Amino acid sequence: MSEQKPSQDVEGIVRRAPRQDYFEALIWGRYKKMSEALKVPKNTVASIIRKWKKFGTTKTVPRAGSPAKLSNRGRRALVREVTKNPMVTLTEL
Repeated sequence: MSEQKPSQDVEGIVRRAPRQDYFEALIWGRYKKMSEALKVPKNTVASIIRKWKKFGTTKTVPRAGSPAKLSNRGRRALVREVTKNPMVTLTEL
């Protein structure tokens, strides 16, 4: 389905085509029904559907950047150790 171009008024003001408005309202109406059934906002439904269409999954996709130096388990161990002995140096850890 090709995207319809906006039409122009006599004054030269660009506006969207009525057909596009109709389909957009139809789609948002379906999103509204889904959001009411799931008790989540419409934008949440829209973003989940957008994510599914783009990535094929609703799971969080990996982001760019290097991985964390410490895992959650390592971070908790470090906090425990420093809590026990606040004067410990980095080399002693």
